[in-house]
Amino acid sequence: MRLNKYIASCGAASRRGADTLVEVGKVTVNGCVVKTHGMDIDVHKDTVCVDGVILRPEQKKVYIMLNKPAGVLSTCRDDRGRKTVLDIVHDVDERLFPVGRLDYDTEGMLLLTNDGDFAYQCTHPKHEQDKTYYAEVNGELTSTALSTLEQGVIIDGRITSKAKIKVLNKSGNQTKLQITIHEGRNRQVRKMFEAVGCHVSYLKRTAIGNLTIGNLALGQWRYLTGKDFSLLGIILFPKSDKQ
Repeated sequence: MRLNKYIASCGAASRRGADTLVEVGKVTVNGCVVKTHGMDIDVHKDTVCVDGVILRPEQKKVYIMLNKPAGVLSTCRDDRGRKTVLDIVHDVDERLFPVGRLDYDTEGMLLLTNDGDFAYQCTHPKHEQDKTYYAEVNGELTSTALSTLEQGVIIDGRITSKAKIKVLNKSGNQTKLQITIHEGRNRQVRKMFEAVGCHVSYLKRTAIGNLTIGNLALGQWRYLTGKDFSLLGIILFPKSDKQ
């Protein structure tokens, strides 16, 4: 890559400004002051400095919402060759990672990004970001059991935080409901209902904070918008020519 283009890609100056920096002797490559502009560098091997500061290319931040199908892992790779969320979001150039997780057999909203600060705001317990699920539950789900779930049940040796549950429909031993939690433990919703003697037969995450899955089709994804960040309660507005 041309040196001036590399300097510009790092946000240190425009290409013309990079040529000026070279002319006044402020640019070094591998510790040596560059005498003339227009040289080529190997971006993977050469170290470029301006005023003694090492330059790093600016990485475009990417934020994506995926409606994850069941049978897909919320991970970047799998040693057993199973399908991962990155197999679905395969035509994005940037290297992404999932924000939190969704169980293998759970559908619904999963965010992906390459921005660690954004992921922290979404997942750290101190931010208490609500996660809302639609669930179909088999078993005798009594009012006492519902109250117990809302107050917290012990799973994996620790009590869960309070939950919000709204029963949508009840027919025999099957209950359709909405449950909102802000923790993200492994298979938490399923284990919570198991703790009161019930089994979750279907589970889909429909919202994170005030951001809902909307009409995004199963297995499809889209870039987040400024409004989405507001709904998440995160002050961070990505600039992307793909949005």
